[in-house]
Amino acid sequence: MFNRLKYIETRIVFAEIPDEITLAINITNCPIHCPDCHSKYLWKNSGKYLTKRFLNNIINKQKGITCVCFMGGDKNPRYINRLGKFIHNKFNHTIKVGWYSGKSILSNKISLCYFDYIKLGPYVKELGPLNFKGSNQKLYEHIKFNTGLSNEYEWKDITNKLWDDKSK
Repeated sequence: MFNRLKYIETRIVFAEIPDEITLAINITNCPIHCPDCHSKYLWKNSGKYLTKRFLNNIINKQKGITCVCFMGGDKNPRYINRLGKFIHNKFNHTIKVGWYSGKSILSNKISLCYFDYIKLGPYVKELGPLNFKGSNQKLYEHIKFNTGLSNEYEWKDITNKLWDDKSK
């Protein structure tokens, strides 16, 4: 059996994914350990197991959400992939799925077809957070377009949608 992940809290947020009402799930046991991390409590292996049953229940209770975003999970990207697949299949693509990874390069254990948003990059204090223009972190959106012959997909950098007015 593969290692499951644990979460410590969930929140409805409006700033993590542009134009989405997002259920953010803070996942613990982060292996990245960014030196200036603002969420060091997520480094510990604590919390409750993040299961498909839990996801189903919380998504059904949270009327109005348009996206679920896993905040962390780099310890087990294969399990994040399974959860993304579960949400897309269970909710028939009506709920978008995002993943905030602290790594600079996306894990090869992720099937991009199960994700609508991917954030990559560790937090580097000198470069600022994702909402600053100089940040090393990037947010990508999975864009579908029709070429006339078929539907195609691409990943578009939408980081600028998060920038504060002061950092533009």
